[in-house]
Amino acid sequence: MSDPWVALEPGADPAERVRALRCAHETFTAAGTVPRPVRSVVADSWRRSARAGVGPDGTASVELTDGDLGSYRAEHPLAPVMPLFRELMGTFAADGEHLLAVCDAQGRLLWVEGHRAVRRRADGMNFVPGARWAESAVGTNAPGTAVALDRPVQVFAAEHFIRRVQPWTCAAAPVHDPRTGRVLGAVDITGGDGLAHPHSLGFVQAVARAAESQLALLAPARGTADTLELTALGRDEAQLLAGGRKIRLSRRHSEILVLLAHRPEGLTGDELLCALYEDESVTPVTLRAELARLRRLLGPGLLASRPYRLTAAVESDVAVVERRLETGAVMAAVAAYAGPLLPGSGAPAVARLRRRLADGLRTALIARRDPDLLADWAHAPWGEDDLDVWRALAAVRPTAPVRARLDELECELSAPTGWARSAPR
Repeated sequence: MSDPWVALEPGADPAERVRALRCAHETFTAAGTVPRPVRSVVADSWRRSARAGVGPDGTASVELTDGDLGSYRAEHPLAPVMPLFRELMGTFAADGEHLLAVCDAQGRLLWVEGHRAVRRRADGMNFVPGARWAESAVGTNAPGTAVALDRPVQVFAAEHFIRRVQPWTCAAAPVHDPRTGRVLGAVDITGGDGLAHPHSLGFVQAVARAAESQLALLAPARGTADTLELTALGRDEAQLLAGGRKIRLSRRHSEILVLLAHRPEGLTGDELLCALYEDESVTPVTLRAELARLRRLLGPGLLASRPYRLTAAVESDVAVVERRLETGAVMAAVAAYAGPLLPGSGAPAVARLRRRLADGLRTALIARRDPDLLADWAHAPWGEDDLDVWRALAAVRPTAPVRARLDELECELSAPTGWARSAPR
Protein backbone atom coordinates (compact mmCIF):
# COMPACT_ATOMS: atom_id res chain seq x y z
CA MET A 1 0.00 0.00 0.00
CA SER A 2 1.21 3.51 -0.79
CA ASP A 3 0.01 4.85 2.57
CA PRO A 4 0.58 2.11 5.18
CA TRP A 5 -0.80 2.18 8.67
CA VAL A 6 1.83 3.84 10.81
CA ALA A 7 -0.15 4.98 13.86
CA LEU A 8 1.07 2.21 16.11
CA GLU A 9 4.24 0.22 15.66
CA PRO A 10 4.42 -3.14 17.46
CA GLY A 11 5.15 -2.50 21.11
CA ALA A 12 4.53 1.24 20.82
CA ASP A 13 2.82 3.04 23.65
CA PRO A 14 -0.70 4.02 22.43
CA ALA A 15 -0.95 6.83 24.98
CA GLU A 16 2.27 8.39 23.70
CA ARG A 17 1.07 8.17 20.12
CA VAL A 18 -2.23 9.82 21.08
CA ARG A 19 -0.39 12.65 22.83
CA ALA A 20 1.73 13.25 19.72
CA LEU A 21 -1.33 13.23 17.45
CA ARG A 22 -3.23 15.64 19.68
CA CYS A 23 -0.27 17.99 19.66
CA ALA A 24 -0.21 17.77 15.86
CA HIS A 25 -3.95 18.38 15.71
CA GLU A 26 -3.71 21.47 17.91
CA THR A 27 -0.85 22.78 15.78
CA PHE A 28 -2.95 22.33 12.66
CA THR A 29 -6.12 23.93 14.04
CA ALA A 30 -4.12 26.87 15.40
CA ALA A 31 -1.70 27.48 12.54
CA GLY A 32 -3.05 25.49 9.59
CA THR A 33 0.16 23.47 9.19
CA VAL A 34 0.42 19.71 9.52
CA PRO A 35 3.49 18.29 11.35
CA ARG A 36 5.36 15.43 9.65
CA PRO A 37 4.26 12.57 11.97
CA VAL A 38 0.70 12.74 10.62
CA ARG A 39 -0.11 10.26 7.85
CA SER A 40 -0.75 11.83 4.44
CA VAL A 41 -4.29 10.42 4.20
CA VAL A 42 -5.11 12.09 7.53
CA ALA A 43 -3.33 15.36 6.74
CA ASP A 44 -5.22 15.66 3.45
CA SER A 45 -8.48 14.92 5.23
CA TRP A 46 -7.78 17.57 7.87
CA ARG A 47 -7.23 20.12 5.11
CA ARG A 48 -10.50 19.16 3.41
CA SER A 49 -12.30 19.33 6.75
CA ALA A 50 -10.99 22.82 7.43
CA ARG A 51 -11.93 24.00 3.92
CA ALA A 52 -15.45 22.65 4.49
CA GLY A 53 -15.75 24.83 7.60
CA VAL A 54 -15.75 21.99 10.14
CA GLY A 55 -14.76 23.13 13.62
CA PRO A 56 -12.82 20.90 16.04
CA ASP A 57 -15.54 21.36 18.66
CA GLY A 58 -18.46 20.53 16.37
CA THR A 59 -20.83 17.59 16.46
CA ALA A 60 -22.83 15.47 14.05
CA SER A 61 -26.41 16.46 13.26
CA VAL A 62 -29.23 13.91 13.09
CA GLU A 63 -31.01 14.20 9.74
CA LEU A 64 -33.23 11.12 9.68
CA THR A 65 -35.46 10.08 12.56
CA ASP A 66 -38.26 7.63 13.27
CA GLY A 67 -40.40 6.89 10.23
CA ASP A 68 -38.14 8.73 7.77
CA LEU A 69 -35.17 6.68 8.92
CA GLY A 70 -37.10 3.42 8.79
CA SER A 71 -38.43 3.93 5.27
CA TYR A 72 -35.05 5.14 3.97
CA ARG A 73 -33.26 2.12 5.43
CA ALA A 74 -35.87 -0.29 4.07
CA GLU A 75 -35.35 1.00 0.53
CA HIS A 76 -31.58 1.38 0.68
CA PRO A 77 -29.51 -0.97 -1.52
CA LEU A 78 -27.45 -2.09 1.49
CA ALA A 79 -30.50 -3.32 3.43
CA PRO A 80 -30.36 -6.82 1.85
CA VAL A 81 -26.80 -7.39 3.14
CA MET A 82 -27.39 -6.26 6.73
CA PRO A 83 -27.90 -9.89 7.81
CA LEU A 84 -24.48 -10.65 6.32
CA PHE A 85 -22.88 -7.72 8.16
CA ARG A 86 -24.40 -8.93 11.43
CA GLU A 87 -23.26 -12.50 10.81
CA LEU A 88 -19.67 -11.52 10.01
CA MET A 89 -19.23 -8.63 12.45
CA GLY A 90 -21.93 -8.84 15.12
CA THR A 91 -20.15 -11.21 17.52
CA PHE A 92 -16.82 -9.47 16.96
CA ALA A 93 -18.40 -6.10 17.81
CA ALA A 94 -20.26 -7.35 20.87
CA ASP A 95 -17.39 -9.41 22.33
CA GLY A 96 -14.76 -6.76 21.63
CA GLU A 97 -16.89 -3.89 22.92
CA HIS A 98 -17.03 -2.33 19.46
CA LEU A 99 -19.78 -1.03 17.20
CA LEU A 100 -20.82 -2.15 13.75
CA ALA A 101 -21.98 0.82 11.67
CA VAL A 102 -23.20 1.15 8.09
CA CYS A 103 -23.57 4.48 6.30
CA ASP A 104 -24.91 5.56 2.91
CA ALA A 105 -22.91 7.27 0.16
CA GLN A 106 -23.49 10.68 1.81
CA GLY A 107 -22.09 9.53 5.15
CA ARG A 108 -25.46 9.24 6.93
CA LEU A 109 -25.41 6.41 9.47
CA LEU A 110 -28.16 3.90 8.72
CA TRP A 111 -27.39 1.20 11.29
CA VAL A 112 -25.29 1.34 14.47
CA GLU A 113 -25.23 -1.91 16.43
CA GLY A 114 -23.04 -3.66 18.97
CA HIS A 115 -22.05 -3.56 22.62
CA ARG A 116 -24.78 -1.83 24.65
CA ALA A 117 -22.49 0.19 26.91
CA VAL A 118 -20.41 1.33 23.94
CA ARG A 119 -23.55 2.43 22.14
CA ARG A 120 -24.51 4.57 25.11
CA ARG A 121 -21.08 6.22 24.99
CA ALA A 122 -21.37 6.73 21.25
CA ASP A 123 -24.76 8.43 21.73
CA GLY A 124 -22.86 11.26 23.41
CA MET A 125 -21.18 12.20 20.14
CA ASN A 126 -24.30 11.53 18.01
CA PHE A 127 -22.82 8.38 16.48
CA VAL A 128 -26.38 7.14 16.05
CA PRO A 129 -28.60 6.00 13.17
CA GLY A 130 -29.76 8.94 11.07
CA ALA A 131 -26.77 11.17 11.96
CA ARG A 132 -24.65 12.68 9.22
CA TRP A 133 -20.99 11.64 9.47
CA ALA A 134 -19.84 12.89 6.09
CA GLU A 135 -16.32 14.27 6.13
CA SER A 136 -17.67 17.66 5.01
CA ALA A 137 -19.95 17.70 8.09
CA VAL A 138 -17.82 16.30 10.94
CA GLY A 139 -14.33 16.14 9.51
CA THR A 140 -11.97 13.17 9.43
CA ASN A 141 -13.63 9.88 10.44
CA ALA A 142 -13.47 6.40 8.95
CA PRO A 143 -16.95 6.00 7.40
CA GLY A 144 -17.17 9.59 6.13
CA THR A 145 -13.63 9.64 4.76
CA ALA A 146 -14.00 6.17 3.22
CA VAL A 147 -16.97 7.26 1.09
CA ALA A 148 -15.29 10.60 0.30
CA LEU A 149 -12.16 8.87 -1.03
CA ASP A 150 -13.79 5.63 -2.22
CA ARG A 151 -11.11 3.62 -0.43
CA PRO A 152 -10.71 1.78 2.89
CA VAL A 153 -9.63 4.06 5.74
CA GLN A 154 -8.56 3.54 9.34
CA VAL A 155 -8.59 6.51 11.73
CA PHE A 156 -6.87 6.27 15.08
CA ALA A 157 -7.77 8.43 18.09
CA ALA A 158 -6.56 12.02 17.66
CA GLU A 159 -6.45 11.61 13.88
CA HIS A 160 -10.18 12.42 14.10
CA PHE A 161 -10.79 16.09 13.32
CA ILE A 162 -13.44 16.71 15.98
CA ARG A 163 -12.09 16.53 19.52
CA ARG A 164 -14.99 14.66 21.10
CA VAL A 165 -14.37 11.78 18.67
CA GLN A 166 -10.68 11.47 19.51
CA PRO A 167 -11.08 8.79 22.22
CA TRP A 168 -12.30 6.45 19.45
CA THR A 169 -10.65 4.37 16.73
CA CYS A 170 -12.48 3.20 13.62
CA ALA A 171 -11.94 1.41 10.32
CA ALA A 172 -14.28 1.49 7.31
CA ALA A 173 -14.41 0.26 3.73
CA PRO A 174 -16.72 1.40 0.92
CA VAL A 175 -19.27 -0.99 -0.55
CA HIS A 176 -19.99 -0.75 -4.27
CA ASP A 177 -22.88 -1.69 -6.50
CA PRO A 178 -21.45 -4.79 -8.23
CA ARG A 179 -23.24 -3.87 -11.48
CA THR A 180 -22.34 -0.21 -11.85
CA GLY A 181 -19.35 0.20 -9.52
CA ARG A 182 -21.05 3.12 -7.76
CA VAL A 183 -20.38 3.61 -4.04
CA LEU A 184 -23.47 2.61 -2.04
CA GLY A 185 -22.03 3.42 1.38
CA ALA A 186 -19.49 1.99 3.81
CA VAL A 187 -19.25 -0.61 6.54
CA ASP A 188 -17.42 0.48 9.69
CA ILE A 189 -16.12 -0.94 12.94
CA THR A 190 -15.73 1.61 15.76
CA GLY A 191 -14.33 1.18 19.27
CA GLY A 192 -11.29 1.83 21.42
CA ASP A 193 -7.55 1.26 21.12
CA GLY A 194 -8.10 -2.44 20.48
CA LEU A 195 -8.94 -1.58 16.88
CA ALA A 196 -5.61 0.23 16.33
CA HIS A 197 -4.18 -2.61 14.28
CA PRO A 198 -3.84 -3.18 10.50
CA HIS A 199 -5.93 -6.34 10.81
CA SER A 200 -8.99 -4.21 11.66
CA LEU A 201 -8.77 -2.52 8.26
CA GLY A 202 -8.25 -5.83 6.49
CA PHE A 203 -11.28 -7.23 8.31
CA VAL A 204 -13.70 -4.52 7.14
CA GLN A 205 -12.28 -4.73 3.61
CA ALA A 206 -13.05 -8.44 3.54
CA VAL A 207 -16.57 -7.81 4.86
CA ALA A 208 -17.18 -5.15 2.20
CA ARG A 209 -16.06 -7.51 -0.58
CA ALA A 210 -18.31 -10.25 0.80
CA ALA A 211 -21.24 -7.81 0.76
CA GLU A 212 -20.57 -6.90 -2.87
CA SER A 213 -20.52 -10.59 -3.81
CA GLN A 214 -23.79 -11.12 -1.96
CA LEU A 215 -25.38 -8.14 -3.74
CA ALA A 216 -24.35 -9.60 -7.09
CA LEU A 217 -26.02 -12.89 -6.20
CA LEU A 218 -29.19 -11.22 -4.93
CA ALA A 219 -29.85 -9.34 -8.17
CA PRO A 220 -28.98 -11.68 -11.05
CA ALA A 221 -31.93 -10.61 -13.19
CA ARG A 222 -31.04 -6.94 -13.45
CA GLY A 223 -29.90 -5.77 -16.86
CA THR A 224 -31.65 -8.59 -18.77
CA ALA A 225 -33.09 -8.25 -22.25
CA ASP A 226 -36.34 -7.01 -20.69
CA THR A 227 -34.77 -3.95 -19.09
CA LEU A 228 -31.75 -1.88 -20.08
CA GLU A 229 -29.81 -0.01 -17.40
CA LEU A 230 -27.99 3.14 -18.46
CA THR A 231 -25.43 4.91 -16.26
CA ALA A 232 -24.38 8.28 -17.65
CA LEU A 233 -23.93 10.69 -14.72
CA GLY A 234 -20.41 11.81 -13.90
CA ARG A 235 -18.81 9.97 -16.81
CA ASP A 236 -17.99 10.86 -20.42
CA GLU A 237 -18.62 7.33 -21.66
CA ALA A 238 -21.87 5.79 -20.47
CA GLN A 239 -22.29 2.20 -19.40
CA LEU A 240 -25.19 -0.02 -20.48
CA LEU A 241 -26.36 -3.28 -18.94
CA ALA A 242 -28.21 -5.28 -21.57
CA GLY A 243 -28.97 -8.98 -21.70
CA GLY A 244 -26.60 -9.60 -18.80
CA ARG A 245 -23.80 -7.83 -20.69
CA LYS A 246 -21.95 -4.76 -19.43
CA ILE A 247 -21.29 -2.50 -22.42
CA ARG A 248 -19.04 0.55 -22.30
CA LEU A 249 -20.22 2.98 -24.95
CA SER A 250 -18.29 5.46 -27.06
CA ARG A 251 -19.03 9.14 -26.49
CA ARG A 252 -21.31 9.39 -29.54
CA HIS A 253 -23.15 6.17 -28.71
CA SER A 254 -23.51 7.42 -25.12
CA GLU A 255 -25.17 10.59 -26.40
CA ILE A 256 -27.53 8.65 -28.67
CA LEU A 257 -28.67 6.29 -25.91
CA VAL A 258 -29.14 9.12 -23.40
CA LEU A 259 -31.41 10.91 -25.88
CA LEU A 260 -33.35 7.78 -26.84
CA ALA A 261 -33.80 6.87 -23.15
CA HIS A 262 -35.14 10.37 -22.55
CA ARG A 263 -37.54 10.08 -25.51
CA PRO A 264 -38.91 6.51 -25.38
CA GLU A 265 -41.39 7.34 -28.16
CA GLY A 266 -38.41 7.80 -30.46
CA LEU A 267 -36.75 10.44 -32.61
CA THR A 268 -36.69 10.89 -36.35
CA GLY A 269 -33.39 11.02 -38.16
CA ASP A 270 -33.66 14.77 -38.58
CA GLU A 271 -34.49 15.27 -34.88
CA LEU A 272 -31.57 13.12 -33.83
CA LEU A 273 -29.24 14.92 -36.23
CA CYS A 274 -30.15 18.31 -34.75
CA ALA A 275 -29.93 16.94 -31.21
CA LEU A 276 -26.43 15.55 -31.68
CA TYR A 277 -24.54 17.90 -33.96
CA GLU A 278 -23.87 21.62 -33.74
CA ASP A 279 -22.25 21.49 -37.15
CA GLU A 280 -25.01 21.72 -39.75
CA SER A 281 -22.67 20.29 -42.39
CA VAL A 282 -22.90 16.82 -40.80
CA THR A 283 -24.93 14.65 -43.14
CA PRO A 284 -27.61 12.05 -42.42
CA VAL A 285 -25.23 9.45 -43.86
CA THR A 286 -22.83 10.08 -40.96
CA LEU A 287 -25.61 9.59 -38.43
CA ARG A 288 -26.87 6.42 -40.10
CA ALA A 289 -23.37 4.96 -39.96
CA GLU A 290 -23.17 5.68 -36.21
CA LEU A 291 -26.58 4.09 -35.65
CA ALA A 292 -25.58 1.02 -37.66
CA ARG A 293 -22.49 0.57 -35.47
CA LEU A 294 -24.60 1.02 -32.34
CA ARG A 295 -27.14 -1.54 -33.55
CA ARG A 296 -24.38 -4.12 -34.04
CA LEU A 297 -23.00 -3.34 -30.57
CA LEU A 298 -26.37 -3.72 -28.84
CA GLY A 299 -27.36 -6.87 -30.63
CA PRO A 300 -30.45 -7.77 -32.63
CA GLY A 301 -33.80 -6.20 -31.94
CA LEU A 302 -32.87 -3.50 -29.42
CA LEU A 303 -32.64 -0.48 -31.74
CA ALA A 304 -35.57 0.14 -34.07
CA SER A 305 -35.91 2.80 -36.76
CA ARG A 306 -38.59 5.09 -38.24
CA PRO A 307 -38.44 6.58 -35.68
CA TYR A 308 -35.24 5.55 -33.97
CA ARG A 309 -36.14 4.10 -30.59
CA LEU A 310 -35.15 1.45 -28.07
CA THR A 311 -37.43 -1.58 -28.01
CA ALA A 312 -36.76 -2.45 -24.34
CA ALA A 313 -37.56 -0.43 -21.23
CA VAL A 314 -34.66 1.70 -20.03
CA GLU A 315 -33.84 2.60 -16.42
CA SER A 316 -31.27 5.38 -16.29
CA ASP A 317 -29.58 7.17 -13.41
CA VAL A 318 -30.77 10.43 -14.99
CA ALA A 319 -34.40 9.31 -14.69
CA VAL A 320 -33.87 8.28 -11.06
CA VAL A 321 -32.65 11.78 -10.14
CA GLU A 322 -35.50 13.41 -12.09
CA ARG A 323 -38.16 11.28 -10.36
CA ARG A 324 -36.80 12.01 -6.91
CA LEU A 325 -36.66 15.72 -7.60
CA GLU A 326 -40.24 15.69 -8.86
CA THR A 327 -41.44 14.09 -5.61
CA GLY A 328 -39.44 16.51 -3.43
CA ALA A 329 -36.99 13.85 -2.23
CA VAL A 330 -34.00 16.19 -2.40
CA MET A 331 -31.58 14.15 -0.26
CA ALA A 332 -32.38 11.02 -2.26
CA ALA A 333 -31.91 12.93 -5.53
CA VAL A 334 -28.52 14.20 -4.42
CA ALA A 335 -27.57 10.67 -3.35
CA ALA A 336 -28.25 9.40 -6.87
CA TYR A 337 -26.41 12.27 -8.59
CA ALA A 338 -22.89 11.06 -9.41
CA GLY A 339 -21.99 14.19 -11.36
CA PRO A 340 -22.95 16.10 -14.52
CA LEU A 341 -24.53 14.17 -17.37
CA LEU A 342 -21.82 13.19 -19.93
CA PRO A 343 -19.75 16.24 -18.89
CA GLY A 344 -17.55 16.16 -22.00
CA SER A 345 -20.46 16.09 -24.45
CA GLY A 346 -21.08 19.08 -26.70
CA ALA A 347 -24.23 17.65 -28.27
CA PRO A 348 -26.85 20.43 -28.01
CA ALA A 349 -29.66 18.27 -26.62
CA VAL A 350 -27.35 16.52 -24.13
CA ALA A 351 -26.03 19.90 -22.94
CA ARG A 352 -29.62 21.08 -22.35
CA LEU A 353 -30.44 17.95 -20.36
CA ARG A 354 -27.22 18.35 -18.35
CA ARG A 355 -28.01 21.97 -17.47
CA ARG A 356 -31.65 21.23 -16.64
CA LEU A 357 -30.77 18.38 -14.28
CA ALA A 358 -27.98 20.29 -12.52
CA ASP A 359 -30.06 23.47 -12.24
CA GLY A 360 -32.98 21.51 -10.81
CA LEU A 361 -30.78 20.05 -8.12
CA ARG A 362 -29.09 23.38 -7.38
CA THR A 363 -32.44 25.14 -7.06
CA ALA A 364 -33.75 22.47 -4.70
CA LEU A 365 -30.60 22.59 -2.56
CA ILE A 366 -30.64 26.36 -2.30
CA ALA A 367 -34.32 26.36 -1.37
CA ARG A 368 -33.79 23.65 1.26
CA ARG A 369 -30.94 25.60 2.96
CA ASP A 370 -29.40 22.47 4.43
CA PRO A 371 -25.77 23.40 5.19
CA ASP A 372 -24.45 19.85 4.84
CA LEU A 373 -26.11 19.22 1.47
CA LEU A 374 -24.94 22.62 0.23
CA ALA A 375 -21.41 21.90 1.46
CA ASP A 376 -21.34 18.53 -0.31
CA TRP A 377 -22.32 20.22 -3.59
CA ALA A 378 -19.94 23.16 -3.12
CA HIS A 379 -16.97 20.90 -2.44
CA ALA A 380 -17.72 18.51 -5.31
CA PRO A 381 -15.73 19.06 -8.54
CA TRP A 382 -18.87 20.34 -10.29
CA GLY A 383 -19.75 22.77 -7.51
CA GLU A 384 -16.41 24.34 -6.56
CA ASP A 385 -17.11 27.41 -8.76
CA ASP A 386 -20.88 27.53 -8.25
CA LEU A 387 -21.34 31.07 -6.95
CA ASP A 388 -25.05 30.74 -6.10
CA VAL A 389 -24.49 27.63 -4.01
CA TRP A 390 -21.52 29.21 -2.20
CA ARG A 391 -23.68 32.25 -1.42
CA ALA A 392 -26.41 29.98 -0.04
CA LEU A 393 -23.84 28.04 2.00
CA ALA A 394 -22.36 31.25 3.41
CA ALA A 395 -25.84 32.34 4.50
CA VAL A 396 -26.37 29.22 6.63
CA ARG A 397 -22.77 28.35 7.52
CA PRO A 398 -20.74 31.60 7.52
CA THR A 399 -17.42 30.08 8.57
CA ALA A 400 -14.12 31.70 7.64
CA PRO A 401 -13.20 29.16 4.89
CA VAL A 402 -16.66 29.45 3.32
CA ARG A 403 -16.55 33.26 3.39
CA ALA A 404 -13.02 33.22 1.94
CA ARG A 405 -14.06 31.00 -0.98
CA LEU A 406 -17.15 33.13 -1.63
CA ASP A 407 -15.07 36.31 -1.63
CA GLU A 408 -12.68 34.68 -4.10
CA LEU A 409 -15.50 33.73 -6.47
CA GLU A 410 -17.13 37.15 -6.26
CA CYS A 411 -13.76 38.79 -6.95
CA GLU A 412 -13.39 36.63 -10.06
CA LEU A 413 -16.90 37.57 -11.15
CA SER A 414 -16.18 41.29 -10.84
CA ALA A 415 -12.80 41.05 -12.60
CA PRO A 416 -12.45 42.10 -16.28
CA THR A 417 -13.68 39.50 -18.74
CA GLY A 418 -10.21 38.40 -19.72
CA TRP A 419 -9.28 37.66 -16.12
CA ALA A 420 -12.42 35.99 -14.75
CA ARG A 421 -12.55 32.24 -14.71
CA SER A 422 -15.77 30.77 -16.03
CA ALA A 423 -17.32 27.91 -14.11
CA PRO A 424 -17.65 24.64 -16.05
CA ARG A 425 -21.20 23.42 -16.53
